[in-house]
Amino acid sequence: MPYTQTPFDLTGRVALITGGGVGIGAAGVRILSRAGARVAIHCHSSRSDADALLAEITSAGGEGLVIQGDLAEPDTGARLVAETIARWGRLDILFNNAGAPLARSSIENCPPELWRQAFDVNLHSAFEVTRAAIPHLRASGHGSIINNLSLSVQTGGSGGAGPYAAAKGALLVFTRTLSRELAPEVRANCIMPGVVETLHHERFSTPEKMADYRRQTPLGRNSTAEEIGGSILFLASDASSFMTGALLDLNGGRFLR
Repeated sequence: MPYTQTPFDLTGRVALITGGGVGIGAAGVRILSRAGARVAIHCHSSRSDADALLAEITSAGGEGLVIQGDLAEPDTGARLVAETIARWGRLDILFNNAGAPLARSSIENCPPELWRQAFDVNLHSAFEVTRAAIPHLRASGHGSIINNLSLSVQTGGSGGAGPYAAAKGALLVFTRTLSRELAPEVRANCIMPGVVETLHHERFSTPEKMADYRRQTPLGRNSTAEEIGGSILFLASDASSFMTGALLDLNGGRFLR
C-alpha cells in the first residue's frame, strides 16, 4: 500500500474511539486528530470530559463528535457506527478502547454475574461495534481496527483481576481472527499497555502498588496515556500497512516475550 503523503498523515480519514473521553482513549483522540483524522468520541459516564476534549481538538482546528452510550446495552455499538457514518459518510479507523475490571475477585469466589459482566464490557462490546463497522472499514481502502488489551493478559490477572484478564485474552484471539477474516481490506492489531498513570489505576491500584510497578520496570517508571497514543497512531496509519494480527507490547521492558 503506497503512502498517502507521509505515513502518519490521516487527512480525510474518520476514526471511532470507544471510551474516548479519558485516559488512553482521550490520548488516541488527541493524536489522531492532530494527524488530520475526524474523530467520533464515544463515552459512557464521562460526558463532561468528552465534551471538554471535543472543545480542545476543535479549538486546535480538528473536527469531532461526541456520542454517549452504554456499550453493555443492545444496539449501542451499531448506533455509534451509524451516527459516525451519518456525520461523515465513512469510517476508516476503529479503536476498541472501552473496558474496565469492574471489581476484583478470585476465580473461586467470582460471582457468575461478575464473570458475565467482565466479558460483556471488555469483549462483547468490541464485538458489537466491530461487527457494525466492518462493511464501512472494508469500503475505506485504509481500514484499521485496534483493540486495547491489558498487561493482565501477560500476568493472568493479579490481585483478583482474573475475569478481566480472561476477557482481554479473548479480545486478543478476537483480534487475530479478524486479521484473517478481514484481510486484505482491513487490518486488525492490538496494543497491550503496561501500567499507565491514568484514572483507571487511581481506582484499582494503591499508591504502594503503583510504586512497586515502577520498581519492577526497567525504564524505572510507569507510562503516560500520551506515550500509548503513539502506538495508536502507528497502527491507525499507513506506517503499519504490512502489519495485521500483531500485538504491540508497551510495558517498559517489564515483561519480555
